[in-house]
Amino acid sequence: MLLGAHVSSAGGVDKAPERAQQEGCEVFQMFSRSPQMWKAPDITDEIADLFKKNMEKFEQKEAYIHTPYIINLASVNNRIRYGSIEIIKQELERGSKLGVKYAMTHLGSYKDVDTELEGPLMVADALKKILDKEYETELLLEISAGAGEIVGSKFEELAYFLSELKDYKIGICLDTAHMFASGYDLRTKEAVTKVFDDFDKIVGFKNLKLCHLNDSKVDINEKKDRHEHIGEGYIGMEGFKAIFSDKRLQNINFVLETPGDREKDFKVIKKLRKDLVK
Repeated sequence: MLLGAHVSSAGGVDKAPERAQQEGCEVFQMFSRSPQMWKAPDITDEIADLFKKNMEKFEQKEAYIHTPYIINLASVNNRIRYGSIEIIKQELERGSKLGVKYAMTHLGSYKDVDTELEGPLMVADALKKILDKEYETELLLEISAGAGEIVGSKFEELAYFLSELKDYKIGICLDTAHMFASGYDLRTKEAVTKVFDDFDKIVGFKNLKLCHLNDSKVDINEKKDRHEHIGEGYIGMEGFKAIFSDKRLQNINFVLETPGDREKDFKVIKKLRKDLVK
């Protein structure tokens, strides 16, 4: 289990490894472009080479890309839908050039389509278009917090997309705050065991590649994406002790997305790892 955080890539992706080390990361996540922009700055051969050198220099074991927030693979607006497909393709290409292990993405919203029939088919079709070629960087589908008609807030949805893409290189990224907001109880050891038993039955642990580690500012099943510092939200410290104690998660890397200064968060999670990961 390696621990990290989402760090800034302002001024160029090559700056991210040093910032990651300064925060105490062993691995890190970043945006390779503005999270609200369609257009991305070029990643030249020189930038890619410098990024890789900085990964070694600043002792970062792995790096991950988070795609922009503007993606919607279920949009009926073809400019948005096909633009979203193109962005994810670009991020996989950019990640492959940088040597990034994973690129995780949200999938969008069903607000304009039938969530039972049309929406899931549209998303699965879009994912097949994205993965019509192989990339070194693997695409991960991130569980959502379930606000509105958001795509991918339940294990069953994620399992459906994996089944439709069983011949493709694709995995899952879980987020503790999103799971909790979507109705998955993570507050006690018994609850955590049940949630991950269900995940294993429905999705399968072989598909879990990465976890975002966040407490929640909102209570269970409130369907809002509001991150809080570890142990200071509604999940609470007992929940995170249970997560770190679960042997099925002990080979998964965790990335903080908590707000503001994360020095205390790193102290907490590194102590949890030291005390509980066997």
